[in-house]
Amino acid sequence: MKTGFARIVEHERLYGDTHIMWFAAPEILRGGTPGQFVMLRCVEPTVPGESPPMSATLPADPLLPRAMSIHRVREGSSAQEWSILYDVVGAGTRWLAAQEQGDDIFCWGPLGHGYDVKTGSKHLLLIGGGIGVAPLIWLADEAVGTGRSVTMVLGGRTSEQIFPANLLPREVELIVYTEDGSSGRKGLATEGFTEYLAWCDQAFACGPNAMFAAMADVMRQQQLRRSAQVLLEERMGCGTGICYGCAVETRKGMRLVCKDGPRFELNEIY
Repeated sequence: MKTGFARIVEHERLYGDTHIMWFAAPEILRGGTPGQFVMLRCVEPTVPGESPPMSATLPADPLLPRAMSIHRVREGSSAQEWSILYDVVGAGTRWLAAQEQGDDIFCWGPLGHGYDVKTGSKHLLLIGGGIGVAPLIWLADEAVGTGRSVTMVLGGRTSEQIFPANLLPREVELIVYTEDGSSGRKGLATEGFTEYLAWCDQAFACGPNAMFAAMADVMRQQQLRRSAQVLLEERMGCGTGICYGCAVETRKGMRLVCKDGPRFELNEIY
């Protein structure tokens, strides 16, 4: 894990209420894999350009840092850059939305365990619910770069919650579900999971817990032996396993999402 300030090099609303923020801080990303996350301190830097101690006094709101999946990586003008994809839903993300190119944000990462793609897996099924698409894009980039076949199923309430198809690698087969039918097929992303589960060697998902529960029902009904990996989302205070604020019950006992996850096999959770 590395700590330090990450400088914003690009920040824009990408679609609907979803924003993308690019950072120039390759040391934070070094060694990272798709599915891992970073912690962002969503307050003004104590001393711009200098790393404050982890125990530095913070304003009351927002007190806790925010966990953000690493969304994508690219080669910048001088070094590798990485991004987060987020919706504005509370105090932390409202603060993020107000930041501009050139601003610094204190962060640490990469954290947790990312997706584990098996060597023999050639056909990958990616399932994203809403902003759960964020970590799947980097995974798709990596997978097509190694010659794997990727089918991505995205779901949202409306078309404004669907990641733009033109920003995906052209090799990715995209299937869209919206609850109101405003884009793609009318329905839920789990319907695509039902359709393509038998095709894939491995499935990877990120989204709400209700989606994971529905996916587990599908796997039990089809009685197929497949690795289906999901990223759990929980409120985190530290991201490193110190505070125990993200403990969840699994079939293997209590686990910490930040340290033992956020990637779990679906059958460990449901």
